Amino acid sequence: MIDTRPLSVATFRRTWIGNGASYFGFQFTAVAVPVQMFAITDSPTWVGLLGVAGLVPLLIFGLWGGAAADVVDRRKLLLAGSVVTWLTTVVLLVQAVAGVRSPHLLLALTAIQAGGFAVSSPARQAIVPRIVPEPLVPAANTLNYTASTAGGVLGPLAAGVIMGIWSTGTGVEVAYALDALLFTVTFWATWKLPDIAPVVPDASATAEKPSVGLRGIATGLKFLVTQPVLLLSFAVDLVAMVFAMPRALFPAVAQEQFGGGSAVGWLYSAIAIGAMIGGLTSGWIGRVRRQGLALIAAVVVWGLAIGLSGLATSLWLMVLLLALAGMADLVSAVYRQTIMQTFAPDHLRGRLQGVFTVVVAGGPRLGDLRAGATADLTSVTTSWVGGGLVAAGLAVVLGLSSPALIRYRPERGEGDDR
Repeated sequence: MIDTRPLSVATFRRTWIGNGASYFGFQFTAVAVPVQMFAITDSPTWVGLLGVAGLVPLLIFGLWGGAAADVVDRRKLLLAGSVVTWLTTVVLLVQAVAGVRSPHLLLALTAIQAGGFAVSSPARQAIVPRIVPEPLVPAANTLNYTASTAGGVLGPLAAGVIMGIWSTGTGVEVAYALDALLFTVTFWATWKLPDIAPVVPDASATAEKPSVGLRGIATGLKFLVTQPVLLLSFAVDLVAMVFAMPRALFPAVAQEQFGGGSAVGWLYSAIAIGAMIGGLTSGWIGRVRRQGLALIAAVVVWGLAIGLSGLATSLWLMVLLLALAGMADLVSAVYRQTIMQTFAPDHLRGRLQGVFTVVVAGGPRLGDLRAGATADLTSVTTSWVGGGLVAAGLAVVLGLSSPALIRYRPERGEGDDR
């Protein structure tokens, strides 16, 4: 079963509760925005463009936020990014209540919200090794991912119920309002964090002077390209998300195959359901030494399960296969995050976490564009099934092309007494 020892650390426990509330609340917006976009445009391509709208801010502010996390107090950076994210949700609520019905406004607000997330996310993840002992980092990451996936289960299901009870317009308004309300818990947890000042490396170890500018970002990227283990772990994740993320197709499939209503909530929840089950039964994850090989295997299972789910004609079979993909995604996500956090030195961890944020959050947005555009050019089934199978095959090719990741084993650390 899941390892809960990190929850004995009060600081981690508070952040875990706050993050869990925000993950749950954000799912209302994550469902409402594409549902509103599809209702306005009746086009999967417009839904896919939401991913593009979020990608550019992620590329810019994810890298900048990572550099800033190595220079400024990470608590203050978290607060700043959270304010931007919350205010954007409030504006989404206002435009829905006002009946604006502008796809361009939805794209713009998605971009701003992605920018706020990109600024705060590197700091949020980079603090984990600072607030729990190093041997507990895999367990802490598993708890975080399990909380996020629990929100990913309950949030879309609740959003689906809301869409089924009310009309699309009213349901979207209620979803935005609940997200804005729940995000206040995150503010509380972040405010209660201690100051987390950047670690200044020993002058004998590096001549770098920390910078939030291009030079600081370049230093992190330079370190990354010289580390095959990190580089391949990022590449594998991009393959999984760009080719095998079918969520841009969910509104169309829910409407055309299952008559709309609560079906869209089940589709958006399915992957998270599997990830939550995977997290609750994840006690074995921290005991695996061949973390790189486990990462490759998990991505292969993800791609195959996604491909098979696209062939399902029953909603429940589709949900079951998507849940299997979600279990594999939980495993791969924990290993990707743990490899990055324990492999990188603390004074570079924020910048590498920024790149990680760009990959993890940007990949699915590119996947949204690919899925929507491919569906319009071919068919929904071709886009869904073909993407999953391609992802599984490319993961195998990447794993075999360079043995560094497959052979990777973490060094045994002694941890600390925090």
